[in-house]
Formats: sequence, structure tokens, C-alpha cells
Amino acid sequence: MSSLYGEYEYVIDAKSRVFIPSRFRDELHKEDKNYLMLSVGLDGCLYIFLPSKWEELLAGNMQVFKSENKEEERAFKRFFFGNACEAELDDQGRILIPHNQKIYASLKKDVLIRGVGNKAEIWDAQVWSKYKKDVIEPSLGKFGKILDI
Repeated sequence: MSSLYGEYEYVIDAKSRVFIPSRFRDELHKEDKNYLMLSVGLDGCLYIFLPSKWEELLAGNMQVFKSENKEEERAFKRFFFGNACEAELDDQGRILIPHNQKIYASLKKDVLIRGVGNKAEIWDAQVWSKYKKDVIEPSLGKFGKILDI
């Protein structure tokens, strides 16, 4: 089972291209594909899916998107899938970040690509630093008391 993990620092070039970590490219090549699925994520980042994980998301009858409020469910699906695209790897191992996604995630120059298991995330480095300070660090003590990993 493929999983994506680790943190990698990159710079977006002037043409809005960013390198994909070699480990992630290795996972992609196991699938005999040359593209990743890229969409807007939650918390101000972009999501990167291996094609197999994207297919699992769709094949699972999109249970992750189910909500009692059907209007909100439809709205989120429109937002998520309407902003998704295939991001083909070039010969140097880079993908092009579409303009709308770059604006959504406030991507400027320095970015972090973080593997989070079934997907990866692209964060603007400054946005990530603030999120880490404001959200992650305060929650670590709580999870330290309830998780036994």
C-alpha cells in the first residue's frame, strides 16, 4: 500500500512549477503513471493524490464527502472537484501549479510539500509556519495524552 510521508522544502519557479519529491515520484512510477491529481485542500493548502488514491476516493462512493446538509455537500464537491486537475510530471520531476490553485493556497516562492499518508500537501512556507504555531503545537499536548503510538 502506497503512502506519502516526510517534509520537503522547494521553491516555485517563475513559471509556477515545483519539484515533486523523488520518493513521491517513485510511488507514482510504481503505478505506471506520469501524473498526480492536484486539488485545493483544507486549511489553505493544496492536496496531491497518487492516481490510485484518487480512484479510491471516487470508488468509495465519495463517503468522505457525505453530509446531512446536502446543499453543503454539493457545494463542497463543486469546490473540490471543480478545482482539481491532472498535474503531469515534466522530465525534471516538476508539476505546474495552476494559477487558481496558486492563489487559493497563497503560494509565493518558498513552499513545503508534506506527506500525510494517503495524500501530500503543498503549503506556502509562511502559511505553514503560522498554521503549525497556531493549530498543531497547541494540540500536541492533547494528543500526547490520548494517543499511544
